[in-house]
Order: sequence, then C-alpha cells, then structure tokens
Amino acid sequence: MTSRRFRLERTEDESGVSGTGIIAEGVEFYHGDCVIGWLTKHKSLGVYRNVKEMMNIHGHNGKTVLVWIDNDI
Repeated sequence: MTSRRFRLERTEDESGVSGTGIIAEGVEFYHGDCVIGWLTKHKSLGVYRNVKEMMNIHGHNGKTVLVWIDNDI
C-alpha cells in the first residue's frame, strides 16, 4: 500500500466556521495515520490515527464527505 490523497467536502456548515464545498485536503499514509490541512480562513493541520477517527470527528453526521483523489494502489 502507498500513501493516498483525499479531500473533505461539506454540504452544510453547522458551526459557521468551515464553510461549504471543499474545506480540507489530506493524506492517508501507508500505515493508516492521516493528516488534514484546512482550506478555511483559519488554517491549521490535524493528525489522526486513521481516516475513520477523523471522519467521526469532522463528518458532521454525513454533512462532510471524504473524496479520494488517488486510487488505492
């Protein structure tokens, strides 16, 4: 397995902070950890043990979708 890129797309912004559309981009590393970079006004990075954990925090009950940019090779 190799690292692969993704983006987070949000359809509704409950908090009024992130906005809608493409709000972050990230990488899932070959060992499972992932990093996201926010594309919002307040830039920051987040590090997570895996994509599932990240989506549990930032998924907003289906209002945020993870879209893979790279195919799983």
